[in-house]
Amino acid sequence: MKTISLIDLSLLLLIINFSVLTAHAAGGKWQVLKNVGISAMHMQLFKNDRIVLFDRTDFGKSNLSLPNGNCVNNDCTAHSAEFVVQTNAVRPLTVLSDVWCSSGSMDAYGNLIQTGGNNIGERRVRVFTPCTGCDWKEIVDGLAARRWYATNHILPDGREIIIGGRGQFNYEFYPKTASTGNVYSLPFLSQTNDPGQENNLYPFVFLNPDGNLFVFANNRAILLDYVKNVVVKTYPQIPGGDPRSYPSTGSAVLLPLKNLMAPSVEAEVLVCGGAPKGSFVQANKGTFVEALNTCARIKITDPNPQWIVETMPQARVMGDMLLLPDSTVLLINGASSGVAGWEIGRNPVFNPVVYRPDNAVGSRFEQQNPTTIPRMYHSSALLVRDGRVIVGGSNPHEKYQFGNDVLFPTELRLEAFSPEYLDAKYANLRPTILAPGNQAKIHYGIKLAIQFSLTGTFAKNSVSVTMVAPPFSTHSFSMNQRLLVLGAENVQQVGPTTYQVQVTTPPSKNLAPSGYYILFVVHQQIPSEGIFVKIY
Repeated sequence: MKTISLIDLSLLLLIINFSVLTAHAAGGKWQVLKNVGISAMHMQLFKNDRIVLFDRTDFGKSNLSLPNGNCVNNDCTAHSAEFVVQTNAVRPLTVLSDVWCSSGSMDAYGNLIQTGGNNIGERRVRVFTPCTGCDWKEIVDGLAARRWYATNHILPDGREIIIGGRGQFNYEFYPKTASTGNVYSLPFLSQTNDPGQENNLYPFVFLNPDGNLFVFANNRAILLDYVKNVVVKTYPQIPGGDPRSYPSTGSAVLLPLKNLMAPSVEAEVLVCGGAPKGSFVQANKGTFVEALNTCARIKITDPNPQWIVETMPQARVMGDMLLLPDSTVLLINGASSGVAGWEIGRNPVFNPVVYRPDNAVGSRFEQQNPTTIPRMYHSSALLVRDGRVIVGGSNPHEKYQFGNDVLFPTELRLEAFSPEYLDAKYANLRPTILAPGNQAKIHYGIKLAIQFSLTGTFAKNSVSVTMVAPPFSTHSFSMNQRLLVLGAENVQQVGPTTYQVQVTTPPSKNLAPSGYYILFVVHQQIPSEGIFVKIY
């Protein structure tokens, strides 16, 4: 047997310790913000820095009263609210139909188009406009089919597409026109439906740079030409074949889009977490199977795309995935065993994880500091302009339930996770955008000059600009989420602590559908506070 010297042993221990540190490095801070009186099953950030959140209307009474003694169906409590990011103020809102497990996305004008739900809400379209004192408006029978557990996405022409839902193997558009008032069959959704388990609800949908839609359900994906109603590409099954869609709920993101002026822009999708096949049936029998601890990544624009599987630091089901302004991905919320549904998730995952797409395989995951609040079934998460992530929800019960004798009590508090880039030690590297101002309007394919200030040492070759579309968050998926890296041209100093970078805005609506985005300047991986811009 070979003898190991003390020097060799010390070196080996050093390598092991370094590996542990790099695999489990912790960062970020948590802060409880406010009890908002309702559980945030769904959330959307608006251009006025306010978040509208809501849950189902038949949970029973919430802890937030409707104003002026108003009541809906003998319930005088609110099931939707507006949260002001800067002040933590809460304003109750009135939603008239059941929004349970519904879908939505923001239109080109900054309005939330919110669709479907349960019971009388199944065919409703609800519109929320971000204006002072505004409330929900509802359109009865605004949908052609019942939509429960569907997915929405805004299209390059400004319409919304609504795909799937329980028992709905089809899609439709909103707003309706004489030529698009129908329901269009999508056999892929029936092909990915497991009888008794489903595993194809809330499909992951992303707009590909070629204008087609990437649609993922269960363990497979297609590229859909929704104009011709033709599947133009079928992707291979994820290795292992385990389901990643509700109720075996994983999550997914379209990774940051780069090199936007290239003749053909590459696009990659990352799918993380989920539950082994059969977990839903087992959980309903009282056996809670460990969730999947893998992510699968695929370049959806490749002629012969293949999945690459990576291992996460921990198993996760019902997690959320968010694109951060520094082009990393945050995995947050969820459990490590069981599935989505009433009372059938176990072992909360308290630690977020940052995924760095540009790192080498094996060094992409970095575990973050933990929260103390379990975020189980019916949780949500959103990025806001100052770079924090607002986290809410968690109610794995059919009604609101509180108390020490309840497993995972209904959670009414919002909290904020501040990624490590917001740490005070990076303050002198953090840019402050001076121009253009918040709410600026920009056009496609133009040169845009952005001025910013910086107090620390400037690294000219470490500046980039990103644009993030604010998504609609529910059930572990952020609908309409995308991040574009605009790059950096002609970076120069224009004053003692003032600098300017020129970028080219996205050249087409296939890359960036018209609407509101948050624009960030990133310096040495430290993002500025963002500004809202409208591209049109």
